Amino acid sequence: MKVVSLKIDNSIFDETESIIKQIKKPRNRYINEALDFYNKIQRRRMIEKKIKIESQLVGNDSLEVLKEFELVDYAD
Repeated sequence: MKVVSLKIDNSIFDETESIIKQIKKPRNRYINEALDFYNKIQRRRMIEKKIKIESQLVGNDSLEVLKEFELVDYAD
């Protein structure tokens, strides 16, 4: 395990202390779970952004292919 020193806004610290007392969970465990949850959210956002960019690229390619098919003369 790594030791981390961080500065937390007083209001966030106070709220956190209040919550961990009520749920009877150690501060370290609570912060680890919070960071894990936030990391999952950020990973999901990064994946969504990547998929959006790739979908736009595929969409543009699909339109180009459609235009080319429309120009083909299907003479029998």
